[in-house]
Amino acid sequence: MKLHIRKSLSNRHSLWKLLLLASSLFIFSSASLWSQDNASAASEPSAPVETYGSFKESEGYATFATDNLWILLAAFLVFIMHLGFATLESGLCQKKNTVNILFKNCFIISMGVISYYAIGFNTHYPGDFNGFFKLGGPLTDAFTDSVNDDGLTHSFANLTSEYADYTYWSDFLFQAMFAATAATIVSGAVAERVKLSAFLVHATALVAIGYTVAGSWHWGGGFLTTLGDALDADGNVIAAAALEAGAEADSYSNAFYDFAGSTVVHAFGGFAALAFVMVLGPRKGKYTESGIKPIVGHSMPLAAIGVFLLFLGWFGFNGGSVLSADSELISRVCVTTALAACAGALASMLVSTLVIKKPDLSMALNGFLAGLVGITAGADAISPAMSIVTGAISGAIVVFSIIAFDKAKIDDPVGAISVHGICGIWGTLAVAFFGGASLTGQIIGIVCVSLFAFVFSYALALILKSTIGVRVSEDEEERGLDISEHGQEAYSS
Repeated sequence: MKLHIRKSLSNRHSLWKLLLLASSLFIFSSASLWSQDNASAASEPSAPVETYGSFKESEGYATFATDNLWILLAAFLVFIMHLGFATLESGLCQKKNTVNILFKNCFIISMGVISYYAIGFNTHYPGDFNGFFKLGGPLTDAFTDSVNDDGLTHSFANLTSEYADYTYWSDFLFQAMFAATAATIVSGAVAERVKLSAFLVHATALVAIGYTVAGSWHWGGGFLTTLGDALDADGNVIAAAALEAGAEADSYSNAFYDFAGSTVVHAFGGFAALAFVMVLGPRKGKYTESGIKPIVGHSMPLAAIGVFLLFLGWFGFNGGSVLSADSELISRVCVTTALAACAGALASMLVSTLVIKKPDLSMALNGFLAGLVGITAGADAISPAMSIVTGAISGAIVVFSIIAFDKAKIDDPVGAISVHGICGIWGTLAVAFFGGASLTGQIIGIVCVSLFAFVFSYALALILKSTIGVRVSEDEEERGLDISEHGQEAYSS
C-alpha cells in the first residue's frame, strides 16, 4: 500500500514537471513572439494621422492640447501687461495728460496686433533666414504655405512637432502681445509733450518693422543664433565642409542667448525711447537754471496698480516663453521671475533711501520692474539663488540710472529708459555671469539690437520732426494734452 502511494506520488510529480516545462516553453515562445512583434512595430513608422479629427483621437493630442492651452493663457497674461503699462504711465504723469496716455495705449495694442498680422509675424519669423532685412507677406499666406488647413504646427505623420506643440494661431497671438510692448515702452518715456500724430506714426513703424527685423536676428533664425563655430553634442567644432554636406550643429560657440527678451524686447524698446526723447526734448520747466524741478505724477495708487498688473503679466511673458506646458521648466521660470522682482524692489527701496534720503515709492515700483526685466533673458538658465542677485543688482542699477539720466537732462517721466534699456542690458549680461552663456555672444547681441533700435528710432523721429513735427506747442503742453489733443478731460474736477 505504501509502495503504491509512493509510485502514485512519483507519477504526480512527473506530471507536474511535464506541465511546468510545457508552460515555460509556451510563455517563452509567446514572449519571444511578442518582443519580435514589438520590435517590428517599433521599426516601422506609425500610421500617418491625416486629418485634425483623427489627430484628436491619437495619443499625441493630449500633450498638444495642454501645450497649446498654456500658450494661449500666457498670451492672455501678456495682454494684461498692456493695462499695467497704461495705468502705470497714467499714474506717474500729470492728470491733465491722462486721456492722451490711455488713448496711446489703446492705439498701441490695436495697431500692434493688426500690423503684426499684416507683415510683422512673417518678418519676425521668416523661416530660412536670408538677410538682415526681410518683410513677409500677409499672415494668411504664411498659414497656407507653412501649415496644413487646420493651422497646426504639429506634424501628423509621426506625431512630433515641427517646432512646437501648439497651433500657428496661438503662436501668432502670443508673439503679437510681445510686439506691441516695444511701442508701449516708448509711450511712457515721451509722455506729456509728444504730438499724437507723430507718436502714432513712430509706434506703427517701430512695431511693424523695427522690432520685428531686430527680433528676427535672434528668434527668427538670424545671425545672432549662429555666432562663432558650429559645435556637435560633445562640444567639438564641426568643419565647414561637414556643415555644407548637411551636418547639423547642436550649438554655436558664441551664440546670443535671450530667453524671453531682456534685449530683444526691453532693451530694444528702451533705446528706441532714448532716441525719441533726445529728438523731442524735455518737458517745459523740468530743467531750470536753479536745478531739476520735479514734475510729480498725479496718482501713485494708479501707478502701483499698474506695476502689480505688470508683475502678474510677467508670469505669462516669461512662463509662456517656455513654449510648452513643461511642468518643471514653467515652475522654475516663474520662481526665478518672482524672486528677481522682489529682490529688485527691496534693493531699490534700500538704495533710494540711502541716496535720496527718503524711501521713494516710485523707485520701489520701478525696482519691481527692473528685477523683472533683469531676469527675463535668463529666467530658465539662472538658478533661483542667482536670480535674487540678478534682481537685486537690477534694482540698484535703476535708481542710479534714473538719477543719471535726469542729470543729463534726458527727461523720462516714468523711468522707462532705465528700467527697460539699462536693466535689459544688465539682464542679458547676467546670463553670461550666472547662466553659462557666452559673454562675447551676449555683448554682440546687445550692441546689435540696441544700436539698431536707437538708429532706427532716431532717424524716424528726425523725419517726423522735419515733416509733421514731433512736439506740441508750449501753450498746448501747458493746458495739457487731454484738452489740446483730445478735447476731453479724464477727471470732472
